[in-house]
Amino acid sequence: MLDALTTLRERVAAARFPLPLPGAPRARANRDELLAQLDDYLVPRLKAPEAPLLAVVGGSTGAGKSTLVNSLVGRQVSEAGVLRPTTRTPVLVCHPDDRHWFAGVRILPDLTRVWVPRQDGDEPAPPAEDDPVLRVETADTLPAGLALLDAPDIDCLVAENRVLAAQLICAADVWVTVTTAARYADAVPWHLLRTAKEHDATLVTVLDRVPHQVVAEVSLQFEALLAKAGLGDVPRFTVPELPESTGGGGLLPATAVAPLREWLAQQVRDSAARQGALARTAHGALGSLNSRLPELAGAVAAQYAAALRLTAAVDEAYESEHARVRERLQAGAVLAGDALKRWRAYPLDCGPSELLDAVSAGLETLLLCAVTAADERVDEAWRREPAARLPELAHHRDNGADHRIGMAVRRWQRVLEEYVEDEIRAVDRADKSAAPDPEVLTALLATALLGGRRASSAGEGLAARVGAHGALRLRDRGGRLLTAYLDKVLGAERERRLAPLDALGVHPEPQAELIAALSVLQKER
Repeated sequence: MLDALTTLRERVAAARFPLPLPGAPRARANRDELLAQLDDYLVPRLKAPEAPLLAVVGGSTGAGKSTLVNSLVGRQVSEAGVLRPTTRTPVLVCHPDDRHWFAGVRILPDLTRVWVPRQDGDEPAPPAEDDPVLRVETADTLPAGLALLDAPDIDCLVAENRVLAAQLICAADVWVTVTTAARYADAVPWHLLRTAKEHDATLVTVLDRVPHQVVAEVSLQFEALLAKAGLGDVPRFTVPELPESTGGGGLLPATAVAPLREWLAQQVRDSAARQGALARTAHGALGSLNSRLPELAGAVAAQYAAALRLTAAVDEAYESEHARVRERLQAGAVLAGDALKRWRAYPLDCGPSELLDAVSAGLETLLLCAVTAADERVDEAWRREPAARLPELAHHRDNGADHRIGMAVRRWQRVLEEYVEDEIRAVDRADKSAAPDPEVLTALLATALLGGRRASSAGEGLAARVGAHGALRLRDRGGRLLTAYLDKVLGAERERRLAPLDALGVHPEPQAELIAALSVLQKER
């Protein structure tokens, strides 16, 4: 089971939701909650079933959680008062004999321990200012085998506190949910109660600050709401409204919290009750994976499907422009403008180097226009995709495309020159001084390859200088080289456009791995 949970944890941690789809925030929260429950509860509990029972006291702002914890311990261990939120740093209280269970990182490994008061052997280095802290105290008034954790408000205005509160609740063996007579019907406590029910956790409710005059009436109403929500069997405790509960950190009389204290102590003393509480929460947490992991896998699949749509838009745009470039090359579109003017002036008023430069410049222009048009088509397609509304995917005009395309065309030109030199060396001539000029041959070859029908005479001039077979060989090799460079240039620009999307690491494997890991875990159960 531990091996299966460890593998499952790795798969959950590997899930990524970078694309801003509608379900992405929920998926990220689901993943973080799953990791918290695996790291802070399931794995450590299976590794150490004999560890103390951890009861996390949670609830909404001003519910009196800290006063309740202080009263259960019998002294002030958690700050209580009228300032909200009071509990900014979670406080864990355990029996001195259980100190070793919480000194390490068995649970809540990302929280820095601060012992109050510091004891010999404690880490003296203070935590960094932004590091989350868990304040730990010992109290011999608590029974050995029981630890209480006062969590931040679940509806705290500080987002970090809300996240921390949810993480702490995921680490609980027992959820102690506190609400008040004035707010027991509010959405926040019921969200916590429904979550506990979904997870089938061991749950206790405390109805706090109930005026004496309406204790019976409010208790019955609260009981009816619990029954309607399917929580009628949840243990309920009522704490009357007393002067000590109005703020200032006073302790409630022992009699006010005695029933709850006794119930918690019973869970520790009675091995069957303890085992039942642990088993219910553990089995509930494991059972909740059956619905939560497929939901997570579905969100992974949605991310990958969106990434495929974005990739397909890029592929379609570049493939379309690639086909258009080939058509324009066959039509001799490069031999236009300045290039056509130079060709018509060749050789009387234009030298071979000028002609070659003009034809190469025409090829550069054709390729740059194709890349620009492809990017514009991608922009238009991505504007219709919510997944593309990510700053990392925003297209910033790349001023380096002309440089990269120019370098590629110049490399293609140099290779053409090498082909020409190879052909000249291969020609068996008695009079070596009559060998054709390589510069002229290169200019004619480039013009023949890029000029279409307009440059038919360039092919004839090539054949006149190296023979029909030589001209055919040069045109075949040059044509293959041109195709390779077209593929290379447009392929490289396509990869550059996809690079920000590829960097997000959206892959299909996590979906299958999550389902496979869940399947293995179900078999182990």
